[in-house]
Amino acid sequence: MKYHALLFLIPAIHAFQLPFQLQKFFTASNIAAQVEQPLIPFTPRIAIIGAGAAGSSAAFWISKAKERFGVDVDIDVYESNAYIGGRSTTVYPYNNKSLPELELGASIFVEANKNLWRASDEFNLTRRKFEDQDYATGIWDGQELLLSFSGSWWDTAKLLWRYGFLSPRRAETFVRNMIDRFLVFYSPDTPKWDSITTLASTLGWTALTNQTTAEYLIAQGVSEKYTNEVVEAATRVNYGQNVDYIHALEGACAMAGTGASGIVGGNFQVFEKFLNYSGANVHLNTSVSSILPSSSSSQLWSVKSGRGIVHYQAVIVAAPFQSTGITFPLTISDQVSEVPYVHLHVTLLTTSSPFPNPAYFGLQPNSEIPRMMLTTYQGARAGGRKPEFNSLSYHGEVGNGEWVVKIFSEEEISDEWLTNMFQGQVGWVLRKTWDAYPKLPPTSSFPPIKLDRGLYYVNSFEPFISTMETETISSRNVVDLMLNDEFNAGICGRRIAASGTDDQEIAASPSTEEFDKKDFVFGWDC
Repeated sequence: MKYHALLFLIPAIHAFQLPFQLQKFFTASNIAAQVEQPLIPFTPRIAIIGAGAAGSSAAFWISKAKERFGVDVDIDVYESNAYIGGRSTTVYPYNNKSLPELELGASIFVEANKNLWRASDEFNLTRRKFEDQDYATGIWDGQELLLSFSGSWWDTAKLLWRYGFLSPRRAETFVRNMIDRFLVFYSPDTPKWDSITTLASTLGWTALTNQTTAEYLIAQGVSEKYTNEVVEAATRVNYGQNVDYIHALEGACAMAGTGASGIVGGNFQVFEKFLNYSGANVHLNTSVSSILPSSSSSQLWSVKSGRGIVHYQAVIVAAPFQSTGITFPLTISDQVSEVPYVHLHVTLLTTSSPFPNPAYFGLQPNSEIPRMMLTTYQGARAGGRKPEFNSLSYHGEVGNGEWVVKIFSEEEISDEWLTNMFQGQVGWVLRKTWDAYPKLPPTSSFPPIKLDRGLYYVNSFEPFISTMETETISSRNVVDLMLNDEFNAGICGRRIAASGTDDQEIAASPSTEEFDKKDFVFGWDC
């Protein structure tokens, strides 16, 4: 029996030996080979919170890296509103789309804003110059019309008599120097930064952010009268803040409106084009409730919204931090101090009154009042009445003998006030309240840009400079940091350090000669 049993086992033993070796068959590598399933290709995902200037341009910059260097990522953009554009959106008088559109939010950009200017060219959008509406301009202090300027030689003579020659010249030089320095953002040597404080120092702007506009200009020899009247008119219409409050860098931006333009059909179209170009998945009407560390071993962050929970390799917050209402870990939210925003009331209306009511400004009934009325707080500083609005401006005819008027104010403008200002000739009215821009007092402290690994904050730039254009510059920097950190890449193919030095060159940088060409813009042309 034992013999027969041995004979029975011999074929079995030989079966295991030929062709296999018993001791190797049961190794870990062979077991894994038997149970291994086909791998599903994994594409990292990036979430962008917000579809305004910052978020849409962030998606665009990522797509440039995908297009040029094959960076393989998917992009999801979350937007709580039903539209793209953030604080840039349009309305129509009487809700009649056959009439010209009106910008309800961010209205203008200038030729020095090279990203928006280039985008309008690349996307075949038509620009409209606001200088085409060449209305007389006045400055009102709440009790007195201080000046009226229509461009005549006599008005120019009156301005020189009131302010002298040197103050306007020095203020102009201040703005021109700021713009010249600003243009470095489009050069091959554009800085890369992970600290706004360091960036301010690099650009030589620390003194500008540490002083009010009034303090800085007066120290530069600009008269108090010119600063408190003309310069303040600019800071109040553009930022709703006075020269003795707003820091000098933003004061310079407020005065840099020469050549102001907008997009026919609405500026929001630029941001729609950014997103269309990027190929991002855009989720409108989708509020994000939390951004927390991911439970996934391959992703860093989980984003919870009406879509459920989705995991991401990186998240870019492209909206004002506190206003998002998003729950972050305390280690994140504690890093970002609350930044108060200007609560701005915008009133749009149509009127058949060709001018504001002269009686409101203490003038005779037949007086022609400027159709662009700016304001100064100087009268209130002297104990007088403060202006009831920041600015009041006519914006062309809409037909049927009506003009469009836009009013910015700190408080809501009542129907009774409008009836008085436009002598009972008011047609359509629309009111909108915005948290339009941050309050911008002097500071040397700014929100962080990188909140944690894979988590970035574009709007950290807003307390430094708050414009549509600078949101696109900040997003470009954030995208470069993110691509560098997580994908060893960049928009222009370089692995960069935030200090601005290159750790490793992957693609050649554009030359200074290329930048000298007027149309070169870093990020577009590299």
